[in-house]
Amino acid sequence: MAHILFIGLGNMGSGMAANLVKAGHEVHAFDLSEKAIASAVANGAKAVSNLGNFDASKIDTVITMLPAGKHVASVYTSTEGLPASIPAGCLFMDCSTIDVETAKAVGEGAAKRGFFFVDAPVSGGIAAAAAGTLTFMVGGPSESFDKAKPFLEAMGKNIFHAGGAGMGQAAKICNNMLLGISMIGTCEAFNLAERLGLDAQKFFDISSTASGQCWSMTSYCPAPGPVPNAPSNNNYKAGFAAAMMLKDLRLAGGVAETARASIPMGAMAEQIYTLMEAAGKDDLDFSGVMKLLKGKL
Repeated sequence: MAHILFIGLGNMGSGMAANLVKAGHEVHAFDLSEKAIASAVANGAKAVSNLGNFDASKIDTVITMLPAGKHVASVYTSTEGLPASIPAGCLFMDCSTIDVETAKAVGEGAAKRGFFFVDAPVSGGIAAAAAGTLTFMVGGPSESFDKAKPFLEAMGKNIFHAGGAGMGQAAKICNNMLLGISMIGTCEAFNLAERLGLDAQKFFDISSTASGQCWSMTSYCPAPGPVPNAPSNNNYKAGFAAAMMLKDLRLAGGVAETARASIPMGAMAEQIYTLMEAAGKDDLDFSGVMKLLKGKL
């Protein structure tokens, strides 16, 4: 049994922490939201109300699931972050989606202070977090990855070691840029099919077995009907919000500029999701871009 400090109990973190409890680990849960902590306690975790006063001398693993790079850096590098009693040799695992450079810097800083670190962003959404079927893209030294793998397997189904520190973030950013692009293309195709009088189910049956097939169509169809569990059949209630997709596309734009990589389709996808943000509808699922194309936002 490991002694885990889990920081960040949002929509994703809450399910992940619960699965670690189910796997038999002792999970100490912290969040700025008292309601989130209470929910974690209901799922078997132990509450941490104040990181500064928490005795972390028995903690061997810290897992974070936070909104942005600045929050991750604050936890792992500032004097007001982790408790001073965190023992040397502790494993730090950041499952947030952040910029590559921050992930690398945090990893390097952790190693210098005698800690193990992996960046392990996730794919799969809220349902997969709750079900323990997430995909993890992991960056960090092999020794750190080996230490992290048992915990990742308690929370996920597919675990990939992408390379050194920051490469988990690189994989996540590239994957989600592709996802955003393919979702917009899928929405455009279904919208055009409807305008031409082609039934959505008929088009799905054809294209899902033809060269236009992609995950955005077969697993997460943005047109109501063909995929019953897709957000399109629940008024586009977010499984993965458009705001989060826009965050990832902006991360892609930033690293592309640094890497001098041409991503014209990624840049266009960012502009389209920015329109959802401007309309105040970025709380919809990212497949809700269908509503934007239809002029129904």
